[in-house]
Amino acid sequence: MLKKVLSGVVGVAVGLLFLWIDRKEAFVIGVALISVGAVYEILVATKYIKNIALAAVSLAFVAAVPFVLNYDINHMRYIAFAFIIGLFTVMLFNHQKIKYAQLSLVAVVSLCIPFSLSCLAFIYTTLPEQHRLFIVLYTCVVTWVSDSGAYFAGTLFGKGKRKMAPVISPNKTWVGFAGGLVVAAVFGAGLGFGYEYLYNHYIMDNSASVMGEIKVNVWFLSAMAVPCAILGVLGDLSASILKRECAVKDFGKIMPGHGGFVDRFDSVLFSAPFAYLVFLQYVPIRFMWW
Repeated sequence: MLKKVLSGVVGVAVGLLFLWIDRKEAFVIGVALISVGAVYEILVATKYIKNIALAAVSLAFVAAVPFVLNYDINHMRYIAFAFIIGLFTVMLFNHQKIKYAQLSLVAVVSLCIPFSLSCLAFIYTTLPEQHRLFIVLYTCVVTWVSDSGAYFAGTLFGKGKRKMAPVISPNKTWVGFAGGLVVAAVFGAGLGFGYEYLYNHYIMDNSASVMGEIKVNVWFLSAMAVPCAILGVLGDLSASILKRECAVKDFGKIMPGHGGFVDRFDSVLFSAPFAYLVFLQYVPIRFMWW
């Protein structure tokens, strides 16, 4: 338990450091590092890492994606084409060892993970500068908090109750799932209230460009937390399927008690793109001039 708490504190500290730096370059580098780490963990778990050429093509593409998407998206077509050619070239020279199912898994994780996590950088770069850090935090926090809420609700009230996915994740129950949604909704509203108070009483007064007080649509943030939590469960269960196929408990050990990059960010893989698309259409924070 002590290791879990300490590693959690270190993880939070690293995350806050990137937020404190508050630069696009830091976000893109962070997304690239996490993406490479997550794909590497999956390659190790599946033992595909043994094929050096296949792993090199995959990891090189994963490292490049966040930078291309955030700096020159027009070149994405060329990078994707090079990636596909690279994969099939490797398979051509290793066709006796590499099967199409293996190639497909490498292609899927190499595409999904960096593209999904890059949505956090998209939120940072495309949404209003004054509130982008809050929205990035909101997206991650409500997803992670719903997972913790589901765990505690399931532990306290879900014992012996109907399992949600007994084969994939035996500890998940429908009671825990419902509890996670409630916790996410409450926490989403709390984040909205907290941010509005902090901004109007502290951040605005210390800002170089005062634009007036803000009003946060707390009800929207509360409702938004529910689909984020549901998508977080989908990401978690998707990773659990792969864990069972690979017969591993955790994908990595970089954070003792929490697992690796995949274990920590699997729930964000689907919630981050969803949040980006929604917030791109509607930012629930409005300036109020008095």
